[in-house]
Amino acid sequence: MNDISIIPYDTVYQSDFKRLNIEWISRFFAIEPHDLEQLDQPESHILPNNGQVFFARIGNEIVGCVAMVNTSTPAQECTQFELAKMAVSPTAQGKGIGKKLCMAAIDYARQLGVKTIWLESNRILTPALTMYASVGFREVPSVPTPYSRADIRMEMTL
Repeated sequence: MNDISIIPYDTVYQSDFKRLNIEWISRFFAIEPHDLEQLDQPESHILPNNGQVFFARIGNEIVGCVAMVNTSTPAQECTQFELAKMAVSPTAQGKGIGKKLCMAAIDYARQLGVKTIWLESNRILTPALTMYASVGFREVPSVPTPYSRADIRMEMTL
């Protein structure tokens, strides 16, 4: 599909960011407090310190999104980012949109000189885990997380 555009965050897309994520999370799990923090206020919970949200757009419709959250300590600056809030509308799934979003996020991290990208997911989300593995993420031991649904952690070294 050549009509898929990947675009960066703009406040006009905040409601799409929330809609897409609420849609998939509520289909499989419960919405948790940390979800709502990030979805309601991406300007303060995702975008600081070079964080970013990318959107997939087909025509004028936003059909997917992914966030990059700087989780580095202040001394590390931009060495570690979380790939988070990946969502593709059910009507647009199976078109490679998730992979395009993931590659845009990885390219963004490379441009910043990020060393490690990590993510948390759940083992029932087989298509997502397969896609993450296909772009270079590998399972690593889990660490404490604010999400009760997270049962797998994956990392990629750039």
